[in-house]
Order: sequence, then structure tokens, then C-alpha cells
Amino acid sequence: MSSRSDYYKRKRNHRHRRMKRLLMLNGFLAALILVMGVLLVDSYYGIWSSPDDKAPQAETADQSHGGSAPLSQEGNANVEDMPKGEDQWTEPPAESTAPDGDKSNGQDAQGSDDQADDSSPSPSQGEDQLGSGEADEKVLLSFVGDILLAGSVQRELDRNGYDYPYANVLSYLADADLTAGNLESPFTLRGTPAEGKSYVFNGKPEALPELRNAGFDVVTLANNHTLDMGVEGLLDTMKHLDEAGLPHVGAGNNDTEAFEPVILESKGIKVAYLGLSRVVPVVEWKAEKYRAGVAETYDTTRAVKAIAAAKEQADLVVVLVHWGKEKQEQPEAYQRSYAREYIDAGADLVIGSHPHVLQGFEQYKGKWIAYSLGNFIFNMTANEANAETGVLDARCTREGECDLRFHPMKAVASQPALLTGEDAQRLLGRVETLSFGIRIDDEGKLSYEE
Repeated sequence: MSSRSDYYKRKRNHRHRRMKRLLMLNGFLAALILVMGVLLVDSYYGIWSSPDDKAPQAETADQSHGGSAPLSQEGNANVEDMPKGEDQWTEPPAESTAPDGDKSNGQDAQGSDDQADDSSPSPSQGEDQLGSGEADEKVLLSFVGDILLAGSVQRELDRNGYDYPYANVLSYLADADLTAGNLESPFTLRGTPAEGKSYVFNGKPEALPELRNAGFDVVTLANNHTLDMGVEGLLDTMKHLDEAGLPHVGAGNNDTEAFEPVILESKGIKVAYLGLSRVVPVVEWKAEKYRAGVAETYDTTRAVKAIAAAKEQADLVVVLVHWGKEKQEQPEAYQRSYAREYIDAGADLVIGSHPHVLQGFEQYKGKWIAYSLGNFIFNMTANEANAETGVLDARCTREGECDLRFHPMKAVASQPALLTGEDAQRLLGRVETLSFGIRIDDEGKLSYEE
């Protein structure tokens, strides 16, 4: 009969043997898991595969392109060999946008970035998705007509916020490389209202930062309302625009400043903007050597000289001109004559405003003329034509060859929005009938019919 000490000794030995077996089993399981993990990683990443094992995969990938598009060092097919989409009006991919919506288009040939995507419908997306060489680079310039941030529009701004007018069309403004329009009022807290005018406007300076944030890169002040609050109002307007980071043309402390272009750069292409007006209420509004005012063009001599000078400094020249008769859908004879003189002097695009209704398009020597883009943001009236508007896109090469597309819109409560379906086709068709030898297709693309 064994003693109590022998019993505990046998029990202790039994526990040691069981522990040893457990340790061996755990070690085996750990090794098995490690091996399985290595095999799984290898099957996913191919880290144990030799270069020869990968060669057939690379060849197969190359063959998937049909062998017709040789790959560059970066692995991208040559742009010239890639198929083009049928719709050449799709936008380039949106680039990074500053937090405040700034497209970073600087005055005097500063660099530019495209805008980030917006929730509103984009005018087009996808063109130039593949980076092309400098010779193939195009810049997208967008234009609108008259912008009034005063009068009855001010009530909408006070009620809905200063970003209200742009809510439905942000992508058409911000996705362009450069966007321009006619700013139809002063912005000041002082000054003396002009006498003898039916309408005197004055906006709040707080509206200007949101105009910039909406995507505008330059505005013209050459119009018949810029001095509604006198010279003080004009000087304040220019100061507030400068503070908002929004370049302006067409007015200045003297005639030299008024006729001076703003030169912006995007995609390496320099674009000069000039502002001119042939609608000046009184002679005292004209900028002179020692008098602030607007750049007038009742006589084309000074305008032609300014355009020629701008052409020497930039690749493209855009003339923003205030002219014509209000509520009249056909341009005056002088508008057609002046536009040709501007183009002969070096203008690549002539963009008109003032009639408050849409007028037609024309091409001269391969250059485009938009006689009036109507009201973009303005007081609402009973006249439906005053609410018809749009954004004009011009995609231009460095050499000044531009393709145009018009996005038809209608303003409701001073807020423009894109037209679709039959409404869009109806407006595009009517603008075509107002144009001169121009065809506008269902997508708003313009072509010249010889």
C-alpha cells in the first residue's frame, strides 16, 4: 500500500506530463497558423513570386489595350492615341479649391486652379481627363450678363443670405477656369445719389465676398450704374472689390486705370480682360487724366489702342462691353461695327451687356461675338424676356480658337437656374433666330454656318 507522499508524487508527475503535451500541441498549432498566414499573404500579394512569374501578367495587361496605345514611363497611354468622346464639351476634372471657394486666379498673370465639384448640375464632366501637352491645352472661360446685388435683389439677399443668387448655378461659375460678368451697381456706405436718373442702385459691401466665393474671377464696372453714388461710391466699390480679392476692369481713378486690362492666367494661358461702355449717362462719368470714371467707347480710338496693347501682354483678349438699347433683342448697327473693330485690333472674344434681354451671336474672322447675355441676377419684372439668361462657356486655345456653348437658364426671384427639356430647346431656338449665321444645337453648342 503506497504512502500519501507517493500518491502526491504520482499526481504531480501526471500534471507535468499533461502540461508538456499541451505545450507541444500549442506549439504545433502556432506553427500551422503561421504557415497558413504566409501562404495567404503570398497568394494575395505575390511576395514570393519571381520576376519571371509576373511577366505574363504585365503582358496580358498591355494586350488589354489592343497593343495600339504604347505606354509612357508613367504607364499612361499616349493622349494622341486614346479615343475621344463624342461630347467634346465635357469639363476637365475639378481641381482643388481653397476653403473660401477661391479658384486662385491671380491678377497680372498669377496661377489658377479649377474649382472643386459642387452639388448643382455640372455643365459637363470628363473632357481632358487625360493630361495633354501644352500645345493641346485649352482654357475654359465662362461669362454671364448683368449682375445687380441691390434694389429688390437686396431684399432677397437680406432674407436668404448673400450666397442665395448662386445656389442653383454654382458649378457653371466655379468649375470654369475663369469666370467674368458685368457688375451693375456701386457698393458703398456713403456718396451722393446721381440726379436725373430713373433708377439709382447701391449695394452693400458685404455682398462682394460671396460673389467672389461663387466663382467669379473678374467683373467689369464699365456701365451706366457704377457712379450711381458719385465718385465716392466708385472709389469705395473698387476698394471693397480689392478687399474681397475680386479684380475689376472698366473704371479707375483716371483714364489710364480705366482702360488698363486685368491679366489672369490659367493652365499657362494669359487672358487679358478689358471693360468698355458706350452707355454713359453724363459726360462727367467718363474717366479723364485727373478724374475718376469709366472707360467709354463712344469713339473706338482709345478702345482699339487699349486692345492692341493688351494683345502684346496676353495670349487671349476678352472685351466686356456695355452697349445697345434696353429691351431690344437685336443689336444696333454700331454694335456690329464696333465688334469688328475690336477684333481687328486683337480681341478674341467680345461679350456684351446692357439690353437686359438676350441678343444673338456672331462670328467674325473666326472670333466670337455675344451681343448681350441678358440679366443674370437682376430685379424681376413682368417681362418674361428679362428673366431669360444663361452662362456662356468658351473653351479656347492659346492661339485664340474658341468653341462656344450656351447653357440656357431662367431667373426666378432673382435666382437663375438651368432650363431643361422643351423649355431649354425653345430658348436655344429663339437665340439662334436672333444670331447671324450661327447654328445652336440641342446641347447649346454654337457653330458657324458658311
